[in-house]
Amino acid sequence: MRWLLLIFMGLYGPAWAAADYGLKPRQIAADTWLLEGSTENFAKANGGNIVNSAFIVTDAGVVVIDTGPSKRYGEALRQAIAATTDKPVIQVLLTHHHPDHVLGNQAFADVPIGALAGTTQLLREQGDALAENMYRLVGDWMRGTEVVLPTDVLAPGPRPVGNHSLRLLQLAGHTGADLAIFDETTGVLFAGDLVFYERALTTPNSPGLDVWLQDLDTLQALPWKLIVPGHGPVASDSGPFVQMRDYLGWLDHLMREGAARGDDMAEMIRRPIPERFSGISLSRYELIRSVSHLYPRYERAGMKRVDAKPQ
Repeated sequence: MRWLLLIFMGLYGPAWAAADYGLKPRQIAADTWLLEGSTENFAKANGGNIVNSAFIVTDAGVVVIDTGPSKRYGEALRQAIAATTDKPVIQVLLTHHHPDHVLGNQAFADVPIGALAGTTQLLREQGDALAENMYRLVGDWMRGTEVVLPTDVLAPGPRPVGNHSLRLLQLAGHTGADLAIFDETTGVLFAGDLVFYERALTTPNSPGLDVWLQDLDTLQALPWKLIVPGHGPVASDSGPFVQMRDYLGWLDHLMREGAARGDDMAEMIRRPIPERFSGISLSRYELIRSVSHLYPRYERAGMKRVDAKPQ
């Protein structure tokens, strides 16, 4: 049996050992570190590392913002934090329930994991199915990954942690339960997936693009100096907000016009994408998904009841 095990390890061990997220924290502000994912789609080549996670080193301990797409990612994140500071992790803050942001929770099960009540409820309802889909998409990277629910219910408002004054914002445009974290000490705004930059936004749980646009107004009005999107590069100007509003406005107009004409979904997903969005990753892919998620609402909104009495 031993020689069979050795053969197995020789065949498969090196390949799995090479499956390393290679997380490299980059300091973006005082005490603040970013781990930037790609703007690609989930794939076995990237292990689902398409997300931005971050941590803040306060004098009371480390605050982690999102834990990544798998147990393995969470463990790598924890190791990256330990290589950066000797302070303990004392708090995890989850921006929302989507799998690329929360399936690393197992690596932080010994510390409080905070989320909005709605995020916990959505993860309870959808988490197993989301994890199962991640297994299909990225395969072996997900070994041993299980859903771990948050342990703390977060409320919006000030949340001082050591020498950093955090402000928690409860918003809704992306999933119905979206947390943004504004560090008033450094001016860094962690927008979660309320902001995508240079990558097309995703809409599977959005309550409506109008809600999302209102959330952008709330975020942009903050006195931020640096914005960390859920996906895409960090920015120190209003570029992410401009791009998000432009894209959301175009998407909303496209579907309103389509519904008014009576177009079906097959026609909608073939609509041309404006040239100004050509540099945004996955625009066509996410247009197809957004039409499937949102277009039925636009169609229903445009329908008139045949039994309605004339005014």
